[in-house]
This record gives sequence, structure tokens and C-alpha cells, in this order.
Amino acid sequence: MIQVAIVEDDKNYAASLKKYILRYEEEQNIKFSVEWFEDGEDIAEEYKGHFDIILMDIEMQFMDGMSAAKKIREVDEEVIIMFITNSPQYAMQGYAVDALDYVLKPINYYAFSQRLTRALSKMKKQEETYLTLNYRGGVQKIRISDLYYVEVRDHDLIYHTKDGNLMIRGTMREAEENLKEESFFRCNKAYLVNLEYVDGFENGDALVGGERLMVSRARKKEFLDALNNYMNEVG
Repeated sequence: MIQVAIVEDDKNYAASLKKYILRYEEEQNIKFSVEWFEDGEDIAEEYKGHFDIILMDIEMQFMDGMSAAKKIREVDEEVIIMFITNSPQYAMQGYAVDALDYVLKPINYYAFSQRLTRALSKMKKQEETYLTLNYRGGVQKIRISDLYYVEVRDHDLIYHTKDGNLMIRGTMREAEENLKEESFFRCNKAYLVNLEYVDGFENGDALVGGERLMVSRARKKEFLDALNNYMNEVG
């Protein structure tokens, strides 16, 4: 399901956008979840990083769309932002926050649907799966393909990635649930490993990203079966 935010202080325009999204959903057989925010600060102040597309009005009472977009970009580099504006002069400013496009008011369905198609196309190109992690002070998106393994230590989860480690509060059960559709295997109580980065198995340890991680005896056969199946799938 595609998560869309409409940030628009004019209720009529917000209603029109939602109506167009529902029409597009029916025509293209794509599921959308739509949430409306009446001002830029409503979405930007405690942004959680869970939207795929943000339709952002430029001129609003408390926080304008450009300021809100800059704040959102501080914590989310991947979300697609499209501006809604009365004037095309704002289009150039959109480059500063990596906006995909802008929709001119008054809004018509044909122009809007073209831009929505473009946004979905960009999503497919960057379809590499991301994991959104909430931690004290903000949110962080990490590429699952950059994740070596997850380690649980006391009440913390440590995500070991190509770019370094990220520690958040959480349980291994939560990590397993978030990664259940991916090629990860829990080799013991402490480690959930990405099978893509398992370079071998030696003396009861999995060799993952240059580190040795213990595989419990109870999970050894299941781990080797999972690794073998993964290697056969990827060729």
C-alpha cells in the first residue's frame, strides 16, 4: 500500500486531491492510504518517515511548504515530494529539497494523474527495500541490502550496516517481524543475519561481513539449509 500525505490548508483542494487519488486507485488497481495535514508544521514537527509520497502546498499559514520539506529532508531523503502551487516560479526552489515535481492550481485530474504516475515510476526505480528505524532524536532509513546483521544486547538492537552501526531500543522479535519478508535468519538468540553476507560456515560460526557469529547447535542444520536454499535462489 502506498502511503500518501496531503499537506494543504485549503479543504476544497485537499478534498479534490483525495478524490483524484481514489479515482487513480480505481483505474490503476493500486492501493493508497491517504492522510491530510492542514499545515506544514503538522507533518514536519514530528515526522516519522513512513510516507512514500507527500503532496505539499507551498503557501500555508504557520509553516510554508518549502520550510516543511527542508525539515522533512533532514530525516528522510527518500520520500517523494511534489509541490502544489499557484505559481510555477516556485518550481526552481524545489530543487533545493529534491522535489520530484509540482502541480499547478487549479488542479485537474489529467495533469495530476501524470505526475502521480511519474512518482510511482520513481518509487519502482528506487524500489530497493528500506527499513525505517525510530530512535531517540529522529528516524533513520537504512537499505536492507546494506544490513549485515542485527544484534540484540540487553534491551537494545544494534543494526550493523556498511555505513556503521545504529543502536535503538527494541526486541529481536520486533526485528524479525520487520525483516520476515527478507533473506534473514536468526542463527542464535543474539544475532539475526542477512544471508546475502554469509561468506561461509566454520567451526560452528557464520562468517558475516568479516565477523564470526556463533550459530547455536539447535539452529545449525536449519541455518545451513536456509543458506543453501538462498544460494540456490540467487544462483
